[in-house]
Amino acid sequence: MTETIWRIYGIRHAINTGRTRGQNFILEAQPDAPLVLDFYSWVLISEDRTIVVDTGMDPAKAARHGHTHLLSPVVALAELGVEAASADTVILTHAHYDHLGFLDAFPQAHFHMQAEEMAYVTGPWMQKPWFRRAYEPDEILRLVSLLHGGRLTLHGREARIADGVTVHWVGGHCAGQEVVRVRTARGWVVLASDALHYYEEYERGVPFAVVFNSSDMIAAHDTIRALADSDDHVLPAHDPRIARIYPRADRAGSEHILRLDLAPDPGNAA
Repeated sequence: MTETIWRIYGIRHAINTGRTRGQNFILEAQPDAPLVLDFYSWVLISEDRTIVVDTGMDPAKAARHGHTHLLSPVVALAELGVEAASADTVILTHAHYDHLGFLDAFPQAHFHMQAEEMAYVTGPWMQKPWFRRAYEPDEILRLVSLLHGGRLTLHGREARIADGVTVHWVGGHCAGQEVVRVRTARGWVVLASDALHYYEEYERGVPFAVVFNSSDMIAAHDTIRALADSDDHVLPAHDPRIARIYPRADRAGSEHILRLDLAPDPGNAA
């Protein structure tokens, strides 16, 4: 049986140039130093199938949270030859507002998310402002509606979505944070999503500041390394380094659509 090989495209849909290191890292030595925060969603494309991973961020919510919207993921998908209205599979790595922004643009899709994330966002932890601050109630209600409509599968800690695409619970950033392991032509790549905002977390062994469980967040680094073929096969969700070390997608008109299954160019990392 032929193994499915996937191409990975990253969609940089928003940016925040006003962030500081103190907002991003706990016990930061230079808290006032700037550190740009990029925002990504992804699409996986094989010879006969497409899987969307997260749906980006609503522009109005982006503005309210101080982010600059760059590109609608729906427009980006169209540039890649994918019509959101007919897409059939969407993976949600967690339910923060910057990953759930265009749910209704996928009317034919079946969604997949960790059961622990749904329990978290509808449970007692949401009584605490610290833990609910990155969630939007209308988007959580939409998830409940999708669940009752038979369009949302809440899977266990590990699940196979398709040949060559599996999801793995890591927790940390939120109770149901997962990563996505993808078979590509160059080997197994891990979409770390918000298990890693920046490569620096992984390289220094430090947690990001928005955290539910710091021990799970640090332990996730080992899980990611075990799932990926190398550190060069790992993709954080918010690092500006991504746009420097990976090429622009050939078939897309926007500079904000990148080809992430190819080997990175570490010479451009600085």
